[in-house]
Amino acid sequence: MDRLRVISKARRIFYTGPVLRKSSCGIRHTWHSLQRFRTYSSSGSIILESPFGPVDNVDTTLPEYIWANIDKWEDKPMITCGSSGRSYTYGEGRMICRLFASTLISKLGLKKGDVVGLLLPNLPEYVFAIHGALEAGLVVTFVNPLYTAGEVKRQFENAGVKLCMTISLLLPVIQEISPSLQNYRGTVVFGGDEVADEKSRIYDFKTIVTGQSPEELPESHPDEVALLPYSSGTTGLPKGVMLTHRNCAINLEQSKHSELINYIPTSDDYQERILSVLPFFHIYGFNGILNGVLSYGLHMITIPKFTPESYIECVLKYKPTMLFVVPSLLLFLASHPSVKPEHLSSIKEITCGAAPASKALIDNFIQKAQKDIIIRQGYGMTESSPVSLYTRFKLPQNKIGSTGQLVRGTQARVVCLSSGKDLGPHKSGELFVKGPQVMVGYLNNKPATNETIDEDGWLHTGDVAYYDEDGYFYIVDRTKELIKVKGNQVSPTELESLILQLNGVADVAVVGIPDVLSGEIPRAFVVRKPGSDISEKAILEHVEKNVVAYKKLAGGVKFLDLIPRNPSGKVLRNELKVFGNNPSEQSKN
Repeated sequence: MDRLRVISKARRIFYTGPVLRKSSCGIRHTWHSLQRFRTYSSSGSIILESPFGPVDNVDTTLPEYIWANIDKWEDKPMITCGSSGRSYTYGEGRMICRLFASTLISKLGLKKGDVVGLLLPNLPEYVFAIHGALEAGLVVTFVNPLYTAGEVKRQFENAGVKLCMTISLLLPVIQEISPSLQNYRGTVVFGGDEVADEKSRIYDFKTIVTGQSPEELPESHPDEVALLPYSSGTTGLPKGVMLTHRNCAINLEQSKHSELINYIPTSDDYQERILSVLPFFHIYGFNGILNGVLSYGLHMITIPKFTPESYIECVLKYKPTMLFVVPSLLLFLASHPSVKPEHLSSIKEITCGAAPASKALIDNFIQKAQKDIIIRQGYGMTESSPVSLYTRFKLPQNKIGSTGQLVRGTQARVVCLSSGKDLGPHKSGELFVKGPQVMVGYLNNKPATNETIDEDGWLHTGDVAYYDEDGYFYIVDRTKELIKVKGNQVSPTELESLILQLNGVADVAVVGIPDVLSGEIPRAFVVRKPGSDISEKAILEHVEKNVVAYKKLAGGVKFLDLIPRNPSGKVLRNELKVFGNNPSEQSKN
């Protein structure tokens, strides 16, 4: 698909040059602190650089990067389902990925550049689905398996999906939406021997792979698009984020530094055990966790659905050495009475991402664990593959609560929200980042791309941050409309569009309000049409049946006479947030 074959732009440069550089704004002179992280520009810009130095170019596809050292750990366990115990070694996993890649081309008739969609929970077979497709030269888009059929349809239609991969339980969703997908080739079902029907183009994964021989596959280029995850960016409906093989592979390389990587190398008698329930359909779960684990030959343990019982059982059974969590899961470990200090005895390190974890939360967990456990944080976006910031594993005590320093080959600016000028240490503004991990752009949406990545290649994150004199960053707020519920993105525009479908609604705005457990939850502010008596219950029920659970209006509905807007018509969401958090507010029912 030509629209997805992207050769590197001029802005896609790798930061390997000297500290004195020319740019469009003149000569940039670098001033070195002890950490060597700050660069001043003669134009007045203050550009921060990674204290860990540049990153070498990675001139491979993502599967080539992942499997580069597999001969060192072929017999070691690769991934295990913590619920069923089903497990595959690295040798088995590599072979099955190759066979599936051949199957997709030779048996199912897909062509290089075609888009395939994944509707899957965290299963060991996720590795075969996604890396088999990538090795076949295909482009992968993935969705939350809890999405409604309407949500899946919207994304798969926009992405141009030609084939879906799912499980038997979710097959009805694909059957409902597949007639609307143009040139649809069929559905591959994992564990689908009982539902397979080749006449209906429903294929059981095991059946079609068995007997397949590896065949020559299309050659892929590092600068071709590999992934199409969907993100709301800073505003609007979810958009397809075009990430190339190089974007994803080099982002893994950017964290390779002696002060960032704390894994003990896999050997004949030792292998790190990584437990994570964070979804592989999220860029953090896929490229930030799964691919990192695979490239280092570690043992991934995952479960398809989180419950307190199943998670604690996995901790006890597999004795993980490292955990990947989000703040709500760290809160569970710190506060749930069923989690005992002895449950955490094998754990030496925890990485927390998707949203900032406060120092108080980290301190509470350490107190619960009754042992020294390294707690690390990172920051990123789907648009940056995702990692831009990461903390050292030897983190100074006074930096606890930071989301880290810039990973290798990454630059940043903090820009004043009112003046647009670059800010120095301890001053909050919008975080801009630049590096080889930044997306090519949004699929078929040049205006949104230009709004997010400026002409100088800076990615406008929409997050408010500040940095200290040592180059440690702290995320403090968001300028973007996006609502983060337990690390999941919720687009206000999407919910507003749903609510406006109701006849009694004249106007609506959705904002996120603070919540202890979820971080934020959506709340709708609604203006009724004259004479309408539409109720909060009717609105809640309408939204609930059309969206996944975390998008529901858990913050309720408030009725207003008027939605506050600026002269250009843009909703003043900050005013609504202030109103929504005022204890004395009254709904106009």
